[in-house]
Amino acid sequence: MIVSINPADGRELARYAMHSDQYVHEALGAAATAQAAWRKLPIARRCRLLAGMARVLRAGKSRYAAMITREMGKPIVEAEAEIEKCAYNCDFYAENAARFLADEPVASNATESVVAFDPLGVVLAIMPWNYPFWQFFRFAAPAFAAGNGAILKHANNVPECALAINEVMKEAGCPEGLFATLLIEPSKVAAIIADDRIAAVTLTGSTEVGAIVAAQAGKALKKQVLELGGSDPFIVLANADIKEAAKVAVKARYINVGQSCVNAKRFIVEQAVADRFVELFVDGVSKLKIGDPMERDTNIGPMARENLMIGLHSQVERTLAAGATLKAGGAPLGGNGFYYPPTILDNVRPEMAAFREETFGPVAAIIRARDAEEAVTFANQTDFGLGAALWTRDLERGRLLARDIEAGAVFINGMVASDPRYPFGGIKRSGYGRELGVYGIREFVNVKTVWVGPAQAPAVAQKGTQ
Repeated sequence: MIVSINPADGRELARYAMHSDQYVHEALGAAATAQAAWRKLPIARRCRLLAGMARVLRAGKSRYAAMITREMGKPIVEAEAEIEKCAYNCDFYAENAARFLADEPVASNATESVVAFDPLGVVLAIMPWNYPFWQFFRFAAPAFAAGNGAILKHANNVPECALAINEVMKEAGCPEGLFATLLIEPSKVAAIIADDRIAAVTLTGSTEVGAIVAAQAGKALKKQVLELGGSDPFIVLANADIKEAAKVAVKARYINVGQSCVNAKRFIVEQAVADRFVELFVDGVSKLKIGDPMERDTNIGPMARENLMIGLHSQVERTLAAGATLKAGGAPLGGNGFYYPPTILDNVRPEMAAFREETFGPVAAIIRARDAEEAVTFANQTDFGLGAALWTRDLERGRLLARDIEAGAVFINGMVASDPRYPFGGIKRSGYGRELGVYGIREFVNVKTVWVGPAQAPAVAQKGTQ
């Protein structure tokens, strides 16, 4: 059984039966059969499904957002924004997929040679709980537009959301069998990856799980896209707009209760302005409201699971024991629910837990840097490389420094965020491959060279032959 728990009060919401091995076998067969027909449809026809997905998501936004908040604790306003972002992503690819996947002519001595983009087949999507709708639809819209099918193995603490996605796809007009949600234990995933009916794998999750899935997919010689952990730096240089940087820093760290791979986690501030930044940051954090995530003025709801809260608190305790300074928060709130207050740790150094490890929750680490060069050194002093923010009024220098930061994205004077227009993904232990943008839709395609030579003149019939 899969048990769904409300993190706001720790109470059981519902229980769901696991799908049997026979059900899984039949789902894979149905997906392979449906995808063989789906790939042959014109892109314009496939994009009608995406438009339907957007329509269904918007029509059910309130209901789907409430599911998200019940199962993983995201404040309701943020949950509604998540659903709207999913719909926007579907609209984006519905409007742009034909252009992104159009044959590309190749200049050569041959005639009409092109690079074509053909679908790979059925993709296994292993998705996390922190954005239970967005993470799937971020992948699904371009994947379906490109002609692929999909099987979803969702995180087991969001089964209601997983099944709701199945409903969305059906109501949007998804062909029978092209998509299926599987409620299974993680131990069943390896066999699905190895199955010949699965062509590729996409995973958003922890670095540890990513390594396991990569090994399994690699053994089967199957394409993977991995979006894994992050310890994103938020660099504030001395010439930055400190007031604006501190204001954005609050949202960058504490949106989604700090449970995002691209939340800013390490705030690396030039020493000359560090005291002022910390003062403004602490003041902004003090205004955040902690409480029932169903209330519209709540900023900080519960963490998604109790074990995550316990692990985060261990990181805080180890960092403080190593010499960091506590500026706010620092301990679970107690009572019902998995609430951890917005926490700020100052004077964090590279050897401390909050610097070295990914802090997946509402904890900010302040690192004071001597100058811009040391700030970039600190930013790169991590196993991760997902996103980074850089704050400076000198945009020319900012662009140069951005090239030295080891990350899949650098946002200058802004908060790191995913957007359908731009490729999204990481380097180092944050994974590989890209989602979103033109690069995202081309991840699960066969980039095929179609070489066309000159047509031969028809043979001339010789005299006396038939």
